[in-house]
Amino acid sequence: MSGTTARNYAERLHRVCDYIYQHLDDDLSLEQLSQVAHFSKYHFHRQFSEYTGISVSRFIQLMRLKRASYRLAFDQDDKIIDIALEAQFENPESFSRAFKNAFGQTPSQFRAQPEWPQWHSKYQFAQPTEEGNIAMEIKLIEFKPTKVAVLQHRAAPDRIYDSVSKFIEWRKQSKLSPVSTSRTFGIIYDDPKTKPGDDFRFDICGSIEVDVPANPQGIITGQIAGGRCAVLRHHGSLDNVSDKMYYLYGKWLPESGEELRDAPAFFHYLNLITDVEEHALQTDIYLPLK
Repeated sequence: MSGTTARNYAERLHRVCDYIYQHLDDDLSLEQLSQVAHFSKYHFHRQFSEYTGISVSRFIQLMRLKRASYRLAFDQDDKIIDIALEAQFENPESFSRAFKNAFGQTPSQFRAQPEWPQWHSKYQFAQPTEEGNIAMEIKLIEFKPTKVAVLQHRAAPDRIYDSVSKFIEWRKQSKLSPVSTSRTFGIIYDDPKTKPGDDFRFDICGSIEVDVPANPQGIITGQIAGGRCAVLRHHGSLDNVSDKMYYLYGKWLPESGEELRDAPAFFHYLNLITDVEEHALQTDIYLPLK
């Protein structure tokens, strides 16, 4: 397969995956999806499976269960029956069986104490992206120093949502960094692909006006340093945000003539998975420059 053919192939599969993300509430037939991908309906299922490693129907179910997982973990007031129906299951019993088969926990068990490493392992399959086929717009801006509340995640990357839950709990209890009026950041110290163990470092942050008092969640006061930054916007799931990071460091930076400042890169989460569908997420990636 030539490079051009491979890119075209990946682009078409990206198109159908993106369509699935945006239509999880709809009936998604093989014939309909094959038309979106512009593949023959007689071969589409095999082509999709060969590329991703799983069947189309399994991919759709895992995406619906992924959305349900976020609601179970972060929207504690939502009823499980409502989450089951949204995930296109006829009743809570069939939802519970499918959820346990996928993640080894019932929805109730997951809500009480999610086993995120087991959950993450179910999403380690190839998902086509459009990164190679689009021009990436890089902006140079002056970032103002920002006081933040910081939760220091010092554990494996697949435990990050444990820390996210703890930070959400602090936000709700303290009211010092409300989601509606404050900004949310993530400070990146390590690459999860090269430091996957408990040495992985990542800070979860929310902008604040006053210092953080002592609290049971271990949130502390910190600051994101001001200065020049290159900014690249990422759309959609954060599962493949590393593609944009590698582009910034590996392609844009060497060609730009810019030099890195002695400060970690960071994310600005323009919206959150608790508020929007995963495909609608928008995240700005900041690379500090001299």
